[in-house]
Order: sequence, then structure tokens, then C-alpha cells
Amino acid sequence: MRLEAITWERLARELARYGDGLSADDGGPRLALGIDGAPAARTGEAAERLAEELRLLGRSVLVVPTEGFLRPASLRFEYGKQDADAYLDGWFDTGALWREVFGPLETGGSGRVLPDLWDSVTDRATRTPYHALPEGGVVVVHGPFLLGHWFPFALTVHLWLSPGALRRRTAEPDRWTLPAFARYEDEAAPTERADVVVRADDPAHPAWSGLPTSG
Repeated sequence: MRLEAITWERLARELARYGDGLSADDGGPRLALGIDGAPAARTGEAAERLAEELRLLGRSVLVVPTEGFLRPASLRFEYGKQDADAYLDGWFDTGALWREVFGPLETGGSGRVLPDLWDSVTDRATRTPYHALPEGGVVVVHGPFLLGHWFPFALTVHLWLSPGALRRRTAEPDRWTLPAFARYEDEAAPTERADVVVRADDPAHPAWSGLPTSG
């Protein structure tokens, strides 16, 4: 894969312009864009930059972190608090994401998106109110393991870290998760599945694969 140097600011602008140009046929009256990557890749920062650029283009945007859709602790920690396979396969409530985020975006959907469902700190429901997203609005979902679930994203971006960079940039208490990301690379092949790949080994000097070609 050929990658070219880019700044995070230009990346956000290019992605926003591309997303703004997507027609209703690409994702219904409302669009979902996905920023996939390990926590060490700082997907939240990329998602917020993209959201701001989309707002400058006149789009209504909601950023949804998948950490707001974690399962209750009793389910996440069924096999212990540091089980990498459970982290990959069972920590995130994909059913709730389908129901509360992607379903409302479909043609004929209500547009009422739930920004988050579960507070992992208190281990209670967040009770966050629904967000009414108008037609033409965009949801930017970010977090790990987004690819491979057939979520209806109009555009997917994978922030890729080499194994060495992932280890270096992952805090010591969280390095038990590294086998989960190795499995994800093997099974989901995110660098092949994503529309756009951004190598983020050096957070100050990202490189990207470019935008999808039309047709």
C-alpha cells in the first residue's frame, strides 16, 4: 500500500469534503462515517477534527464514541478483567449500536440517535437524551474493532499503528489488550477493509492512502 504524508488538519478537510459529497444513495438521508483504531491511535481526536470540518460545510454532526456502548461489567469481566479475547468479542454492545445509532439513520428512520448508553465508571445506564439528527446529518462513530461487523458506514477510516508503535503508545496497564488487536488485524484485516488507511505511528507525521476512487 502506497502512503503519502499528510497533516491531521488536511486529512480532516479532505475527509469532510468527500463525506459532504456523498449522495443519499451512499447512506440514506443521513450518513454514518467510521473512524476505526486502537485507543492509542486517538480516534476521538480524528473524529472531532472531522466533525468540525463537516460543520463548517453546513452539516449537522454527532460524534459517537463506542466506549459509550460498553456492556455492563458483569458481562465484560465474565472471564476476568484482562481477557483479550473477551475484549475483542464481547466488550462492545454491537446490538445496541445497530439499534440506537445505525437504525435511526436508515431511509425512513427516525433520526433519533442515542449518543451513549452505558457509563463504564459507574456501571450504570447514562440516561443521555436522544439527539434528533436532521436529514443530511452525519454521525461520526469512532473506536476500536469497528470493521468486520458490517456496520453501514458510508466511509471508513482505519488509523493503523504498527505492532511496535501500538506497544509503545499503549500504557503499561492496558498492554494486556495487545493480543486482541493482533487478532483483529488477522481476522478483520482492517487495512484492507477500510476505505482510507492512515498510518499514525508518529502522531506528528501521519501518512494516508488517499481517498477512495469513484466507480
